[in-house]
Amino acid sequence: MTTVLDFEKPILEIQEKIEELKKMSQESGMDVNKDIEVLEQEAEDFKRELFSNLNPTQKMQIARHPERPNFTDFVNRMCTDFVELHGDRVGTDDRAIIGGLAKLDGKPVMIIGTMKGKSTKENLEYNFGMPQPEGYRKALRLFKHADKFNLPIITIIDTPGAYPGISAEEHAQGAAIAMNLREMQKLGVPVIAIISGEGCSGGALGLAVANRVYMLEHAYYTVISPEGCASILWRDASKNLEAATALKITAPHLLKFGIIDGSIKEPVRGAHTDYEEMAAEMKKTILSALDELSGMSREELRNQRYDKFRKMGAYIG
Repeated sequence: MTTVLDFEKPILEIQEKIEELKKMSQESGMDVNKDIEVLEQEAEDFKRELFSNLNPTQKMQIARHPERPNFTDFVNRMCTDFVELHGDRVGTDDRAIIGGLAKLDGKPVMIIGTMKGKSTKENLEYNFGMPQPEGYRKALRLFKHADKFNLPIITIIDTPGAYPGISAEEHAQGAAIAMNLREMQKLGVPVIAIISGEGCSGGALGLAVANRVYMLEHAYYTVISPEGCASILWRDASKNLEAATALKITAPHLLKFGIIDGSIKEPVRGAHTDYEEMAAEMKKTILSALDELSGMSREELRNQRYDKFRKMGAYIG
């Protein structure tokens, strides 16, 4: 059963009324089809109106939905012949970042992403989608492999941030992310990044220095989580709506500021309600971007990526 978010409860109430009418019709033989049609249309209209006017924290709830499709859900529906490549070649295989070779519409690509689980056991395996330094080093190894063999790179990002534990700091978390930022800029192949759920801080940026950066409609992308920001500014994490509004974390704002290149439409109630439709929309966006980038030389790809990120944050008073 799909988890119902707080703001979705009015939709559930209408659907329960529809089910009651259907049951009553079957038991009594009364013709209530017109009433059912009216309620179904009312539910559909309310649903579309609600999901087209979500505030940032409501979008965050969808981005964090426990049933939201993860990296392997997308790979299994978009790609064929996926072969996972393990390890950072130093001694560790961080499961919070998964990557490997695959074919997208028959063309070989390198696809890498952060991984979340859907159960407690899976989340423990994938460290709740929070990579350690070894994960970023594994990703960097795969980036360089793709660059050597002239393979386009696709990254799918859904992380609350890089793991902030003592062990990660001892293993140079900041240096690992910084190395990725520098080396991704040097890649001579097309790089496409998609924020599929949460895109927090350097943990997300360590996989997102790309020629094209896209977000799913209800994903969010931010320098710090709204709760973290609220805790710092107001000493009160419950002020996350004020923080999320000020941070401009949703796709429309980030598109306006030139941080991302486009938003990928989700099914009405979110990506978790239809994996197939969501994967098809994502694949269409990726193929279109690859088509645009395929005519560029290695130097042009580097320059385009460099110019894109140099422009971010520019301010003229």
